[in-house]
Amino acid sequence: MPEAAAPLLRVENLTVRYGALTALSGMSWQVAAGEILGIIGPNGAGKSSCFAAVTHAVHRDGEVWLGGERVTSLPTHQVARLGLRRTFQQNAFFGELTLLENAMAAMLREHSTSLARSIVLPWKESRTRRNAEAAAAELLSSFGIPPADHGKRPGDIAYGTQRLLSVVLAYGAGARALLIDEPAAGTGGADMQRLADLLVDLRRRGVAVVVIEHHMDLIMAIADRIVVIDQGHKLAEGTPAEIQRNDAVLEAYLGRAA
Repeated sequence: MPEAAAPLLRVENLTVRYGALTALSGMSWQVAAGEILGIIGPNGAGKSSCFAAVTHAVHRDGEVWLGGERVTSLPTHQVARLGLRRTFQQNAFFGELTLLENAMAAMLREHSTSLARSIVLPWKESRTRRNAEAAAAELLSSFGIPPADHGKRPGDIAYGTQRLLSVVLAYGAGARALLIDEPAAGTGGADMQRLADLLVDLRRRGVAVVVIEHHMDLIMAIADRIVVIDQGHKLAEGTPAEIQRNDAVLEAYLGRAA
């Protein structure tokens, strides 16, 4: 990423309070298109609250900008339509639908027709469905989910592929900024490498990627910059090499033995 690249997603002074508890305080960071920003910190540090605040899923103070447009007051579904989307720690998909049908649902807004059009022009509805199926199959395959799995339900595929699927569905027809919460949880070995490849591919596609992750080997390998959160505050920010040398980070999170 060029150093002069303007931020695609910028958050300023985000603060989240749950009653008397301040889960996040004055959080600010930014990420450009085609950049991976890692967010790390101990359990309970405020990482997931940060994602909830950015997407307006909780009441918060502060500002959020997407592509130079202030989106602070927009509800979650509207910022999602503008291309700011997120995943969750738990897999998120329709368990009774096939992978292909899940992908079609994720792209519904781009490949749907009105009821009136379906009744009056049924041949166009049929063509729209064929186009939707082709686009969904391309989406899955382009992120490494093979056609042999497209007709299966999520519960019938390997857990590592389920983690991939959750990220792919959040991306849908094309996210501009994607917040990904612990994608490697419960994975290892080849599955973690597939996730790493997917995240790097999102960067190649020009997505502004923000990843919460506890697997230090993964985040240090793929992130362009890292923000460290501790007790709701930003403790440090820098390149992976700078974070690894930061005494405050080593003391508070990574540990002296890291």
